[in-house]
Amino acid sequence: MTYQFDFAALLPYWREFAAGVWLTLQLSGVATVLGFVGGALCAIARADGPPWLKRLVGAYVEVIRNTPLLVQIFLVYFGIAVLGIRVDANVAAVLALVVNVVAYTCEIMRAGIESIHKAQVEAGECLGLNRRQIYWHVVLRPAIERVYPALVSQYVLLMLASSICSQISAEELTAVANRIQSDTFRSFETYIVVGLIYLALSFVVRWAFWGFGLIVFTRRRKLGTAL
Repeated sequence: MTYQFDFAALLPYWREFAAGVWLTLQLSGVATVLGFVGGALCAIARADGPPWLKRLVGAYVEVIRNTPLLVQIFLVYFGIAVLGIRVDANVAAVLALVVNVVAYTCEIMRAGIESIHKAQVEAGECLGLNRRQIYWHVVLRPAIERVYPALVSQYVLLMLASSICSQISAEELTAVANRIQSDTFRSFETYIVVGLIYLALSFVVRWAFWGFGLIVFTRRRKLGTAL
């Protein structure tokens, strides 16, 4: 039995594919920004917070990292509904992605923070820097630079993982593909196209982070170190 490919059947749906790509980038972009901020704060709390806060953040990280993202999305989506709060599926998707990526960002950032030698912190104190200045100039910025490649990989994975949000009717790329294949009965062609789009998005996102790193980490650019 031979299968006849017919990609032409998908051409009328290019606007739907484009809308799905745009929403995928929006969901992952917002989750990346919020996840980085939340993860950095959790890393600081876990590295240099009071014992009770370290235990609380540690428990959160372990729970999130050891449960499936799909389960977390369902818990957020249906949990908000149980509380009587009506939110859009896209909002629930962003919240679930943020809850997930904060835990992973926390561990990546904690590794970067712990890589900073205590002598550098002591040197900052000798220069008269206050605690906030020491954390920003002496700890956080070098730590982010050291773990930046790991952060980039994590956020590319986040963009790919956003496909799971189709399970709560968020109209991102995978949800659009599910609808198109049910209309055209061209499942194989549809998911080949979607796979290629995700592959292209991964390269685009990675290149965008690479360019951002060249702008932010000027010392690394001068040294010619790859990001």
